[in-house]
Amino acid sequence: MIVPRTFAGQDVGVFGLARTGISAARALAAGGAHVFVWDDTERGRETTAQGTAQIVPIESWPWDRLRTVVLSPGVPLTHPAPHDVVTFARKAGVEVVGDIELFARELRSESREANAAPIIAVTGTNGKSTTTALIGHILSSCGYDAQAGGNIGNPVLDLEPPLASRIYVLEVSSYQIELSPGLSPDVALLTNLTPDHLDRHGSMENYAAIKARLLEQAVPSGRVCVSVDDTYCAAIYSRLTASRGADAIPLSVGKVLGRGIFVLNGILYDALGSRAERVMELAGVAKLPGAHNWQNAAFAYAAVRPFVRDIRAIAEAMASFPGLLHRMEDVGSVGRVRFVNDSKATNADAAERALECFRDIFWIAGGRPKEGGIGSLTPHFERVCKAYLIGEAADEFARTLQSVRHEICGTLKNAVFAAWHDAQSSNCAAPVVLLAPACASFDQFENYEQRGDEFRTLVRNLAAEPVREAS
Repeated sequence: MIVPRTFAGQDVGVFGLARTGISAARALAAGGAHVFVWDDTERGRETTAQGTAQIVPIESWPWDRLRTVVLSPGVPLTHPAPHDVVTFARKAGVEVVGDIELFARELRSESREANAAPIIAVTGTNGKSTTTALIGHILSSCGYDAQAGGNIGNPVLDLEPPLASRIYVLEVSSYQIELSPGLSPDVALLTNLTPDHLDRHGSMENYAAIKARLLEQAVPSGRVCVSVDDTYCAAIYSRLTASRGADAIPLSVGKVLGRGIFVLNGILYDALGSRAERVMELAGVAKLPGAHNWQNAAFAYAAVRPFVRDIRAIAEAMASFPGLLHRMEDVGSVGRVRFVNDSKATNADAAERALECFRDIFWIAGGRPKEGGIGSLTPHFERVCKAYLIGEAADEFARTLQSVRHEICGTLKNAVFAAWHDAQSSNCAAPVVLLAPACASFDQFENYEQRGDEFRTLVRNLAAEPVREAS
């Protein structure tokens, strides 16, 4: 645990008692803070560790004494409207931050400077989880103590305290960036930008500006890496080159760069020196299929180069990457039907990356829809043999899929059984049942992990009892 000791003896509020909120409450209490917590749900309040905090409604918090409110990233800060706890805090002149801000302050505090460890921070619309996991894997394989967390895996305050040989690798969402003005990474990565979370940020411009903030906060001597393959990122890169010069590194998949890191025809090149140097062939790396994963690999390479000088060691580590749960996860086959769990594809752009990797797809999609729907995926519909629609988006997706065979299944359980039945009886050479929802999971699941876990369990049950009926 990383204990934020600068709050010792202070009154601090923690609102939102999911993973990060509970972690923050425990860490603050361990550091000597007086912690008040609340959650809008009774279930959330019940999960709080007894004895570490006072469970008090926000109206009764000591606003005249409170120093800080630590907000769960899932709680609205600005859009569509600030949560009541934010309004209370602003009226009382109390700062509102997130758990990553507590981490950043503790790590960069004067008293801890001698033990400070480098921070690699990864953001973007898609690919950030795989990139974060891949960076951690490469560093660990090359002898570093890589502590990965943040928006993936462990909450940041649950990581081990800083040591000279330790490197923190953090996935940081736009929600977390908003709440982390003091996070100054040594390496900052922006993978890509497409419309997402617009209900929380108001507009694409606001969303892009928040993502760019992470790069702007990087330490002056650090490394900043940005894709130049989409319009928003390219504009951010142009602004950064004006302010940071050679420190801003462009990355591309499909374009040769005079300076930067790029992937061409599945081969990774490093053009940061006097000439482009071939690093490795990515096309044959089993757990990094497709151009989107080549982008992830390029960013991971860029992130670890300041620490790992041996290019061959990086290439060997990438080749041994085991992949990421819920992201193009091969969960096995039942008969001749392959099942792929891409539950983390929570928007159309992420689902597109999955659809590009296969033909003969029996596609499970749906959930809580995001702005824009799946109209942008029309060019890939020829790959879909049939779609199986679940959740709140089912009717909307059915209207978009008029030219594609589809079935409204309602639940994931029904969809898995129907897709398997159709796939195994089809004439397709290599049928794939693909869970790539293009939606948030919150209508039927707590998060995309729970959705992916259920998919995996359903496939396992199919393998054990392939003739049972769905209900």
